[in-house]
Amino acid sequence: MSINEGGQHAAWMLRAEKLIPGGVNSPVRAWRGVGGTPLFFERGVGPWLIDIEGHRYLDYVGSWGALILGHAYPIVTEAIQAAAARSTSFGAPTTLEVEYAELLCSMVPNLERMRLVNSGTEACMSAIRLARGATGRRKIIKFDGCYHGHADSFLVRAGSGALTLGEPNSRGVTEGVANDTLIAPYNDIAAVERLVAEHARDLAAIIVEPVAGNMGCIAPAAGFLAGLRRLATGSGAVLIFDEVMCGLRVAPGGAQQLYGIKADLITLGKIIGGGLPLAAYGGRADLMRHIAPEGGVYQAGTLSGNPLAVSAGLAVLTHLRDNPEIYENLNARTRQLAGGLAEAGRDLGIPLQVNQVGGMLSAHFSRTPVTDCETSMASDAKRFAKFFHALLNHGVYLPPSAFEAWFVSAAHSEEDIERTVTAARLVMTHLAAG
Repeated sequence: MSINEGGQHAAWMLRAEKLIPGGVNSPVRAWRGVGGTPLFFERGVGPWLIDIEGHRYLDYVGSWGALILGHAYPIVTEAIQAAAARSTSFGAPTTLEVEYAELLCSMVPNLERMRLVNSGTEACMSAIRLARGATGRRKIIKFDGCYHGHADSFLVRAGSGALTLGEPNSRGVTEGVANDTLIAPYNDIAAVERLVAEHARDLAAIIVEPVAGNMGCIAPAAGFLAGLRRLATGSGAVLIFDEVMCGLRVAPGGAQQLYGIKADLITLGKIIGGGLPLAAYGGRADLMRHIAPEGGVYQAGTLSGNPLAVSAGLAVLTHLRDNPEIYENLNARTRQLAGGLAEAGRDLGIPLQVNQVGGMLSAHFSRTPVTDCETSMASDAKRFAKFFHALLNHGVYLPPSAFEAWFVSAAHSEEDIERTVTAARLVMTHLAAG
């Protein structure tokens, strides 16, 4: 097991478990997918995390993709500090929100109008409500293994922590809600065609992660997104791209830009808040006119447009806009890591599938290409757990689950990646021998 067995981490986990379910405020943090005691972190600097015992780790979680510039990036922390000095919340309009909306809409394709919220879950939940309100229909299509937050409509064969815990269906989701959620395999356009043919008259929306990140990083197959666009248009359903994870990461304008496909609504989060709770949904202006107070689809939030989060987001978005070379470097470092891992697997005879899109990647111990939830779940999670803990001992922190994407930040250097690949090769050598 890893270096954190016993000591301060175990003591803090015992304290946490007395008051917090599982000792954590989000399930994947409990490390149930890899075993052992979760690390408690104290500080982050650039690509590094420092735990409460002072150990340093190269971080490939990055607050689950939010920290594209790395930890404690100066322009972000300075923006937060300046905003906090003015007030942490107003619950009223600010000029910052307007400036933020203007900037984000200029960067993301087809984002004609938008509304700020506080989490990806809230953004996706609101987008579905909007689609139902605008179309007068009930049913939605989602994809096996795609995670869109923990709203009831989405916890039917969900990805992310639901896969890690082996409980893809949550208790508390009513039969009626489940019946309104239709499931198709990711990358299987024929299955979607069958569902649309059967339910077209009552189909409000098709929601998809255009680059899946919650069953590992999985790219859309050729023609898959274009097929969804065609089916949504033909049936009158709303096509929703959940870009909470891949937005502004796989390309400056996200997956829409990368693949040249227009969505009707887009949900965004993580990167757009600079590490603070901030998300957004938006898209076609005619759809967004249904949102209250203009229309009859209600959605509200006391902390929506919070000045601290908006200030952090503005700092990140402005920096990304003004420094487009960040994406070239980010893609190069991520390709370097993916290529190094794949080469090590080949050299050592270890069945390893490495998927990479932009600044996202994942490694699956499997002989079969990982293209959907079924092939992701068929990978060797026990071997991944050994890999995870062994790399932790080498100062590399991965997502504590075989079914999560990894994230490279602009703070990772070529030397950081080479150090990681060298450690991974050494670990895989031991795995191959064992």
